[in-house]
Amino acid sequence: MKITIVAGARPNFIKIAPIINAIQKKQSEGKNITFRLVHTGQHYDKNLSDTFFEELNIPHPNANLEVKSGSQSVQTAAIMVAFEQELLQNLCNLVLVVGDVNSTMACAIVAKKFNIKVAHVEAGIRSGDLTMPEEINRMVTDSISDYFFTTSTLANENLIKIGSNPKHVYFVGNVMIDTLIQNLDRFKAPIFWTKFDLKSKNFIVLTLHRPSNVDEEKSLLNLLQGIDEMVVDKKIIFPIHPRTKSILGEKSLNFRNIILVEPQSYLNFMFLVKNSFAVITDSGGISEETTVLGIPCFTMRTTTERPETVSIGTNILVGISIENLMVEFSKFLKYGMSEKKIPTLWDGKSSERIIDIILEIEHNN
Repeated sequence: MKITIVAGARPNFIKIAPIINAIQKKQSEGKNITFRLVHTGQHYDKNLSDTFFEELNIPHPNANLEVKSGSQSVQTAAIMVAFEQELLQNLCNLVLVVGDVNSTMACAIVAKKFNIKVAHVEAGIRSGDLTMPEEINRMVTDSISDYFFTTSTLANENLIKIGSNPKHVYFVGNVMIDTLIQNLDRFKAPIFWTKFDLKSKNFIVLTLHRPSNVDEEKSLLNLLQGIDEMVVDKKIIFPIHPRTKSILGEKSLNFRNIILVEPQSYLNFMFLVKNSFAVITDSGGISEETTVLGIPCFTMRTTTERPETVSIGTNILVGISIENLMVEFSKFLKYGMSEKKIPTLWDGKSSERIIDIILEIEHNN
């Protein structure tokens, strides 16, 4: 069984690490399974790509397509052209894609054109927001994939509704949580921890990168100013995404509490999240991690593809206005968080289930 694993952006790297670990474990047991790791180069900032391979002990990619940035269409097309050449030279039995970035959709399409089976890890999640490029990527990838590995029973239901073969839909849990659990004792303080006098629970982590929050300079500045004024007695650590940094340009920013830092490696960033008082973000993946870590999370979006983090986790969906965030944050300060639970099968063993199923499929074919 030859598997080509595709990674393109930060969340992908975190998700493939335990999958590769699970494959290597099976290889040590004498199972006939090999993998080829392809990095599309969609994220090419060192702290958004290379560092994750080093920290999570992921083998160096067998190929880096080096597509880098561009518009949605330009980047997707570049990935498809490059991945076609990759598959021409390195045929496989299965292409495994994860998540919902452009690399996920682009490589799934190319694989299907080659009549190669596609397995989608984190299949079936939906936000219902078609303005999000990720939602389009999810829908297209799920419409052509052969095997679906899901994080929730709701994701299973979403797939069945669009006509996916129920026999090929597998509720396995969350591979991102596999990585979290496997590295809990390896989280490490970033180099600025002492410089900014950070201590457990005396700071908030802020991340923003979605177009609805960062694309318009004036509204982004208003949002940041509002967050800065809203938080009275806590520092706010803001690892600034390259996209967001380019919007702000070279402006002189005079914040009382917000501290801008470079993008962080996985182990540094998760140390910050684990020790934070709360997280304010527009990321979906971070709300999964905060749910398991028990950290209050305020998500600045109107929809989420991870509703379980809201219904039983620590995530509060606050929309995109600073006024809504202020209301919800004030409630939290007054009443605290209600008791939350960890979703079913978010237990650190999802990747093992995936590889067991893939080997079973191979055995039965």
